[in-house]
Amino acid sequence: MGTTGTPVALQLPHTYIATMQKPITFASLRRLPLPVLLMWAVLAIEFVLALWEQQWPSAGVAFATFVLTLAPLILVSRLGVRLPWAFVVGITAFIFATIFLGEAFDFYQRYWWWDGMLHLGSALGFGIVGFLLAFMLFEGDRYAAPAWALAFIGFSFAVTIGAVWEIFEFGVDFAFGLNMQESGLNDTMGDIIVDVIGASIGAGSGLLYLKGQSIGGSAALLQAFIDRNRKLFRKFRK
Repeated sequence: MGTTGTPVALQLPHTYIATMQKPITFASLRRLPLPVLLMWAVLAIEFVLALWEQQWPSAGVAFATFVLTLAPLILVSRLGVRLPWAFVVGITAFIFATIFLGEAFDFYQRYWWWDGMLHLGSALGFGIVGFLLAFMLFEGDRYAAPAWALAFIGFSFAVTIGAVWEIFEFGVDFAFGLNMQESGLNDTMGDIIVDVIGASIGAGSGLLYLKGQSIGGSAALLQAFIDRNRKLFRKFRK
């Protein structure tokens, strides 16, 4: 309990609360990385052309993709989290590739490896996010829990999301007679295996980071997130 009788866990700094309430403005969107702005420009062009040609499904996909790329930025802004540009580009590119290229341009059918690549990328990303969430619970205290335990939490987080997605695909196929799982068991198991590989790489990068090592610049990425969100990692020491 704090001095005012309020539980310590609920005593948030005033600056943190103010950041949560700070909305995203047009000026802040203009400062986003160039790759994000280019992807948005492609979506805008496709949206206008689809409306001109009365291709309503294509227009809908372009608009939905833009909204979905904007949603994470609004969410983290409300939560008071500051994302490094690499995170912003990665999230936007993943949604762009999944919804826009995958559906509007039929990349899932054109390229057999497209779905697997996206599963690998998403699992890798969720592995990193899971590790950061676990590390955040200890406010960045690297000695509060074994490094392998934090990495295992990140791994479990990513694999769980992958499993829930497969359940969602099964439910949609069962309820609406669609074919999201394509070849059924083989497709599902293939996706889960790829998810495990991606989750291992993502969570493993967190493990190596705590041991002073890195996979392809992952340590710099993790450090950038921690540096931008010091209020969430108050016990962090290099």
